[in-house]
Amino acid sequence: MTYRASDDRYGEMPYRRTGRSGLMLPAISLGLWQNFGGSRDYPSAFEMLGYAFDKGVTHFDLANNYGPPPGSAEELFGQVMARDFRPYRDEMVISSKAGWPMWDGPYGDHGSRKYLIASADQSLKRMGLDYVDIFYSHRFDPETPLEETMGALAQLHRQGKALYVGISSYPAEQTREAHRILKEMGVPCLIHQPSYSILNRWIEDDDTIGVCDELGIGMIAFSPLQQGILSGKYNRRDDLGGTRASENYSLNASRLEPRVLDAVEKLGAIAEARGQSMVQLALAWVLRRKEITSALIGIRTLDQLKDCLGVLDNLSLDDAEIAAIDAAVKDGLTDNRPQV
Repeated sequence: MTYRASDDRYGEMPYRRTGRSGLMLPAISLGLWQNFGGSRDYPSAFEMLGYAFDKGVTHFDLANNYGPPPGSAEELFGQVMARDFRPYRDEMVISSKAGWPMWDGPYGDHGSRKYLIASADQSLKRMGLDYVDIFYSHRFDPETPLEETMGALAQLHRQGKALYVGISSYPAEQTREAHRILKEMGVPCLIHQPSYSILNRWIEDDDTIGVCDELGIGMIAFSPLQQGILSGKYNRRDDLGGTRASENYSLNASRLEPRVLDAVEKLGAIAEARGQSMVQLALAWVLRRKEITSALIGIRTLDQLKDCLGVLDNLSLDDAEIAAIDAAVKDGLTDNRPQV
Protein backbone atom coordinates (compact mmCIF):
# COMPACT_ATOMS: atom_id res chain seq x y z
CA MET A 1 0.00 0.00 0.00
CA THR A 2 1.32 3.45 -0.90
CA TYR A 3 1.76 5.75 2.08
CA ARG A 4 -0.37 8.87 2.10
CA ALA A 5 0.39 11.39 4.82
CA SER A 6 -2.39 12.56 7.10
CA ASP A 7 -4.27 15.62 5.90
CA ASP A 8 -4.17 16.90 9.50
CA ARG A 9 -0.40 16.59 9.94
CA TYR A 10 0.06 20.30 10.64
CA GLY A 11 -2.87 20.66 12.99
CA GLU A 12 -1.24 20.23 16.40
CA MET A 13 2.54 20.62 16.20
CA PRO A 14 3.94 24.08 17.01
CA TYR A 15 6.83 25.24 14.83
CA ARG A 16 9.57 27.54 16.05
CA ARG A 17 11.97 29.78 14.20
CA THR A 18 15.58 28.59 14.16
CA GLY A 19 17.51 31.53 15.60
CA ARG A 20 17.27 34.51 13.27
CA SER A 21 16.89 32.37 10.15
CA GLY A 22 13.78 31.73 8.08
CA LEU A 23 13.74 28.01 8.92
CA MET A 24 11.01 26.68 11.22
CA LEU A 25 11.43 23.40 13.08
CA PRO A 26 8.84 21.37 14.95
CA ALA A 27 8.95 21.62 18.74
CA ILE A 28 9.64 17.86 18.75
CA SER A 29 12.16 16.41 16.29
CA LEU A 30 13.00 12.74 15.85
CA GLY A 31 16.58 11.48 16.14
CA LEU A 32 17.59 8.13 14.68
CA TRP A 33 20.53 7.37 16.97
CA GLN A 34 20.81 3.85 18.46
CA ASN A 35 17.26 2.72 17.71
CA PHE A 36 17.10 2.74 13.91
CA GLY A 37 20.09 0.61 12.98
CA GLY A 38 20.65 -2.86 11.63
CA SER A 39 18.42 -4.50 14.23
CA ARG A 40 15.33 -2.51 13.16
CA ASP A 41 13.17 -3.96 10.37
CA TYR A 42 11.46 -1.82 7.77
CA PRO A 43 7.85 -2.24 8.99
CA SER A 44 8.61 -1.15 12.55
CA ALA A 45 10.81 1.72 11.37
CA PHE A 46 8.17 3.02 9.01
CA GLU A 47 5.44 2.62 11.63
CA MET A 48 7.24 5.13 13.85
CA LEU A 49 8.53 7.44 11.12
CA GLY A 50 5.16 7.58 9.38
CA TYR A 51 3.30 8.19 12.64
CA ALA A 52 5.73 10.96 13.55
CA PHE A 53 5.29 12.71 10.20
CA ASP A 54 1.52 12.36 10.43
CA LYS A 55 1.73 14.22 13.74
CA GLY A 56 3.77 17.10 12.34
CA VAL A 57 7.29 15.87 13.11
CA THR A 58 8.97 17.18 9.98
CA HIS A 59 12.58 17.04 11.16
CA PHE A 60 14.54 13.77 11.11
CA ASP A 61 18.05 13.90 12.54
CA LEU A 62 20.79 11.44 11.57
CA ALA A 63 24.58 11.14 11.49
CA ASN A 64 27.07 9.08 9.54
CA ASN A 65 27.78 6.76 12.48
CA TYR A 66 24.21 6.20 13.65
CA GLY A 67 23.25 2.57 13.92
CA PRO A 68 24.54 0.23 15.06
CA PRO A 69 26.36 -0.65 12.89
CA PRO A 70 27.55 2.77 11.68
CA GLY A 71 25.73 3.92 8.57
CA SER A 72 22.76 1.59 9.01
CA ALA A 73 20.37 4.27 10.30
CA GLU A 74 20.94 6.36 7.16
CA GLU A 75 20.52 3.28 4.98
CA LEU A 76 17.21 2.39 6.63
CA PHE A 77 15.98 5.97 6.44
CA GLY A 78 16.97 5.99 2.78
CA GLN A 79 14.73 2.99 2.19
CA VAL A 80 11.81 4.77 3.85
CA MET A 81 12.51 7.87 1.81
CA ALA A 82 12.57 5.90 -1.45
CA ARG A 83 9.48 3.81 -0.77
CA ASP A 84 7.19 6.11 1.20
CA PHE A 85 8.50 9.60 1.94
CA ARG A 86 9.73 10.71 -1.49
CA PRO A 87 6.58 12.73 -2.37
CA TYR A 88 7.02 14.67 0.89
CA ARG A 89 10.74 15.49 0.64
CA ASP A 90 10.11 19.22 0.44
CA GLU A 91 8.05 19.08 3.64
CA MET A 92 10.93 17.55 5.59
CA VAL A 93 14.11 18.77 7.22
CA ILE A 94 16.72 16.00 7.12
CA SER A 95 20.05 16.44 8.86
CA SER A 96 23.29 14.52 9.13
CA LYS A 97 26.67 15.00 10.79
CA ALA A 98 30.29 13.92 10.85
CA GLY A 99 32.93 14.18 13.53
CA TRP A 100 32.98 10.91 15.46
CA PRO A 101 34.71 7.67 14.35
CA MET A 102 33.21 6.21 11.19
CA TRP A 103 35.84 4.18 9.33
CA ASP A 104 39.35 2.89 10.00
CA GLY A 105 42.47 4.94 9.48
CA PRO A 106 43.31 8.61 9.98
CA TYR A 107 40.65 9.97 7.61
CA GLY A 108 37.50 8.57 9.23
CA ASP A 109 37.31 10.64 12.40
CA HIS A 110 37.62 14.17 13.82
CA GLY A 111 37.21 17.44 11.92
CA SER A 112 39.34 17.50 8.78
CA ARG A 113 38.03 18.74 5.46
CA LYS A 114 38.82 15.34 3.94
CA TYR A 115 36.70 13.50 6.51
CA LEU A 116 33.72 15.86 6.51
CA ILE A 117 33.44 16.13 2.73
CA ALA A 118 33.83 12.38 2.16
CA SER A 119 31.40 11.60 4.95
CA ALA A 120 28.75 13.97 3.62
CA ASP A 121 28.97 12.34 0.18
CA GLN A 122 28.62 8.89 1.74
CA SER A 123 25.62 9.99 3.83
CA LEU A 124 23.83 11.39 0.77
CA LYS A 125 24.43 8.12 -1.08
CA ARG A 126 23.12 6.00 1.82
CA MET A 127 19.96 8.09 2.07
CA GLY A 128 19.47 8.48 -1.67
CA LEU A 129 19.36 12.27 -1.38
CA ASP A 130 20.78 15.10 -3.47
CA TYR A 131 21.19 17.28 -0.39
CA VAL A 132 20.56 17.40 3.34
CA ASP A 133 18.83 20.36 4.87
CA ILE A 134 21.37 20.65 7.71
CA PHE A 135 24.90 19.26 7.94
CA TYR A 136 26.74 19.50 11.26
CA SER A 137 30.24 19.33 12.57
CA HIS A 138 29.38 16.67 15.13
CA ARG A 139 31.94 17.79 17.71
CA PHE A 140 34.69 20.34 18.20
CA ASP A 141 38.10 18.92 17.30
CA PRO A 142 40.92 20.78 19.08
CA GLU A 143 43.52 19.08 16.86
CA THR A 144 42.10 20.49 13.60
CA PRO A 145 42.12 24.24 12.84
CA LEU A 146 38.58 25.49 13.20
CA GLU A 147 39.01 27.33 9.88
CA GLU A 148 39.45 23.96 8.18
CA THR A 149 36.37 22.39 9.76
CA MET A 150 34.19 25.42 9.08
CA GLY A 151 35.65 25.66 5.59
CA ALA A 152 34.41 22.13 4.90
CA LEU A 153 30.91 23.10 6.05
CA ALA A 154 31.02 26.20 3.86
CA GLN A 155 32.09 24.10 0.86
CA LEU A 156 29.16 21.71 1.35
CA HIS A 157 26.83 24.69 1.61
CA ARG A 158 28.15 26.31 -1.56
CA GLN A 159 27.94 23.03 -3.46
CA GLY A 160 24.28 22.72 -2.52
CA LYS A 161 24.86 19.49 -0.63
CA ALA A 162 23.68 21.17 2.60
CA LEU A 163 21.12 23.96 2.60
CA TYR A 164 22.24 24.99 6.09
CA VAL A 165 25.19 24.12 8.35
CA GLY A 166 25.53 23.83 12.08
CA ILE A 167 27.65 22.65 14.98
CA SER A 168 27.07 20.13 17.75
CA SER A 169 28.55 19.95 21.26
CA TYR A 170 30.65 23.10 20.86
CA PRO A 171 31.31 25.07 24.08
CA ALA A 172 30.64 28.79 24.23
CA GLU A 173 34.07 30.04 23.12
CA GLN A 174 34.28 27.65 20.17
CA THR A 175 30.67 28.41 19.21
CA ARG A 176 31.47 32.11 18.96
CA GLU A 177 34.60 31.43 16.91
CA ALA A 178 32.83 29.00 14.55
CA HIS A 179 30.12 31.59 13.94
CA ARG A 180 32.75 34.27 13.19
CA ILE A 181 34.64 32.10 10.71
CA LEU A 182 31.50 31.02 8.87
CA LYS A 183 30.24 34.60 8.74
CA GLU A 184 33.50 35.72 7.14
CA MET A 185 32.96 33.01 4.53
CA GLY A 186 29.46 34.30 3.86
CA VAL A 187 27.76 31.25 5.36
CA PRO A 188 25.40 31.52 8.36
CA CYS A 189 25.79 29.18 11.31
CA LEU A 190 22.16 28.11 11.48
CA ILE A 191 21.98 25.90 14.54
CA HIS A 192 23.77 24.37 17.51
CA GLN A 193 22.90 20.88 18.75
CA PRO A 194 23.99 20.40 22.38
CA SER A 195 22.94 17.93 25.04
CA TYR A 196 20.52 19.61 27.45
CA SER A 197 18.13 18.32 30.09
CA ILE A 198 16.80 18.97 33.57
CA LEU A 199 19.82 17.07 34.91
CA ASN A 200 22.39 18.31 32.39
CA ARG A 201 22.66 22.10 32.20
CA TRP A 202 26.15 22.69 30.86
CA ILE A 203 24.92 25.11 28.15
CA GLU A 204 23.62 27.33 30.94
CA ASP A 205 26.74 26.95 33.08
CA ASP A 206 29.19 28.07 30.36
CA ASP A 207 26.58 30.34 28.68
CA THR A 208 26.60 28.56 25.34
CA ILE A 209 22.86 29.20 25.33
CA GLY A 210 23.46 32.94 25.81
CA VAL A 211 26.05 33.05 23.04
CA CYS A 212 23.67 31.35 20.61
CA ASP A 213 20.90 33.78 21.52
CA GLU A 214 23.23 36.76 21.04
CA LEU A 215 24.46 35.54 17.65
CA GLY A 216 21.07 34.43 16.36
CA ILE A 217 21.97 30.73 16.26
CA GLY A 218 19.08 28.34 16.83
CA MET A 219 19.41 25.46 19.30
CA ILE A 220 18.07 21.92 19.21
CA ALA A 221 18.59 19.92 22.40
CA PHE A 222 19.62 16.28 22.18
CA SER A 223 19.22 13.83 25.08
CA PRO A 224 16.45 15.92 26.70
CA LEU A 225 15.50 12.74 28.59
CA GLN A 226 19.11 12.19 29.71
CA GLN A 227 19.25 9.01 27.59
CA GLY A 228 16.17 7.61 29.27
CA ILE A 229 16.98 8.47 32.87
CA LEU A 230 14.22 11.09 32.86
CA SER A 231 11.68 8.57 31.61
CA GLY A 232 11.43 7.24 35.16
CA LYS A 233 12.22 3.67 34.10
CA TYR A 234 15.46 3.61 36.08
CA ASN A 235 13.88 4.18 39.47
CA ARG A 236 15.03 0.74 40.63
CA ARG A 237 18.69 -0.01 40.04
CA ASP A 238 18.05 -3.76 40.16
CA ASP A 239 15.43 -3.67 37.39
CA LEU A 240 17.18 -2.63 34.18
CA GLY A 241 15.94 -5.35 31.85
CA GLY A 242 15.36 -4.14 28.30
CA THR A 243 16.96 -0.74 28.89
CA ARG A 244 20.08 0.87 27.45
CA ALA A 245 21.88 0.27 30.71
CA SER A 246 21.19 -3.47 30.57
CA GLU A 247 22.53 -3.64 27.01
CA ASN A 248 25.68 -1.62 27.81
CA TYR A 249 24.95 1.03 25.18
CA SER A 250 26.07 4.61 25.64
CA LEU A 251 24.29 4.72 28.99
CA ASN A 252 25.92 2.45 31.57
CA ALA A 253 24.25 1.34 34.77
CA SER A 254 27.21 2.69 36.75
CA ARG A 255 26.08 6.22 35.89
CA LEU A 256 22.76 5.70 37.67
CA GLU A 257 23.94 7.04 40.99
CA PRO A 258 21.53 7.07 43.96
CA ARG A 259 21.56 10.89 44.07
CA VAL A 260 20.41 11.00 40.44
CA LEU A 261 17.66 8.44 41.04
CA ASP A 262 16.54 10.38 44.10
CA ALA A 263 16.19 13.50 41.97
CA VAL A 264 14.21 11.58 39.37
CA GLU A 265 11.84 10.29 42.03
CA LYS A 266 11.15 13.85 43.20
CA LEU A 267 10.54 14.94 39.63
CA GLY A 268 8.02 12.14 39.28
CA ALA A 269 5.87 13.71 41.97
CA ILE A 270 5.95 17.07 40.16
CA ALA A 271 4.96 15.42 36.89
CA GLU A 272 2.09 13.58 38.56
CA ALA A 273 0.79 16.81 40.06
CA ARG A 274 0.75 18.31 36.55
CA GLY A 275 -1.05 15.30 35.11
CA GLN A 276 1.94 14.53 32.91
CA SER A 277 4.37 11.67 32.47
CA MET A 278 7.98 12.17 33.51
CA VAL A 279 8.90 12.28 29.83
CA GLN A 280 6.47 15.09 29.16
CA LEU A 281 7.69 17.12 32.13
CA ALA A 282 11.30 16.76 30.96
CA LEU A 283 10.45 17.89 27.44
CA ALA A 284 8.35 20.82 28.65
CA TRP A 285 11.27 21.94 30.82
CA VAL A 286 13.70 21.96 27.87
CA LEU A 287 11.24 23.74 25.59
CA ARG A 288 10.49 26.43 28.19
CA ARG A 289 13.55 28.37 26.97
CA LYS A 290 12.93 30.71 24.04
CA GLU A 291 16.44 29.92 22.76
CA ILE A 292 15.56 26.24 22.23
CA THR A 293 14.02 25.70 18.81
CA SER A 294 13.30 21.99 19.20
CA ALA A 295 13.76 19.01 21.51
CA LEU A 296 15.34 16.02 19.78
CA ILE A 297 13.92 12.71 21.00
CA GLY A 298 15.06 9.14 20.52
CA ILE A 299 12.50 6.34 20.69
CA ARG A 300 12.38 2.58 20.59
CA THR A 301 8.64 2.03 20.37
CA LEU A 302 5.54 3.72 19.04
CA ASP A 303 4.23 4.07 22.60
CA GLN A 304 7.34 6.05 23.54
CA LEU A 305 6.76 8.36 20.58
CA LYS A 306 3.14 8.91 21.62
CA ASP A 307 4.25 9.67 25.18
CA CYS A 308 6.72 12.29 23.94
CA LEU A 309 4.17 13.94 21.66
CA GLY A 310 1.78 14.14 24.61
CA VAL A 311 3.86 17.08 25.89
CA LEU A 312 2.13 19.25 23.29
CA ASP A 313 -0.99 19.18 25.48
CA ASN A 314 0.80 21.22 28.15
CA LEU A 315 4.06 23.00 27.35
CA SER A 316 3.75 25.74 29.98
CA LEU A 317 5.63 25.79 33.29
CA ASP A 318 5.05 28.52 35.83
CA ASP A 319 7.72 30.03 38.07
CA ALA A 320 6.68 27.93 41.07
CA GLU A 321 6.99 24.69 39.09
CA ILE A 322 10.39 25.68 37.73
CA ALA A 323 11.59 26.49 41.26
CA ALA A 324 10.27 23.12 42.48
CA ILE A 325 12.12 21.32 39.69
CA ASP A 326 15.36 23.15 40.54
CA ALA A 327 15.02 22.21 44.20
CA ALA A 328 14.28 18.58 43.34
CA VAL A 329 17.41 18.09 41.23
CA LYS A 330 19.95 20.29 42.97
CA ASP A 331 21.86 17.25 44.31
CA GLY A 332 21.36 15.15 41.19
CA LEU A 333 22.79 17.37 38.47
CA THR A 334 25.37 15.88 36.10
CA ASP A 335 28.14 17.59 34.16
CA ASN A 336 28.07 16.44 30.55
CA ARG A 337 29.88 19.36 28.95
CA PRO A 338 32.00 18.42 25.93
CA GLN A 339 35.70 17.91 26.40
CA VAL A 340 37.91 20.49 24.73
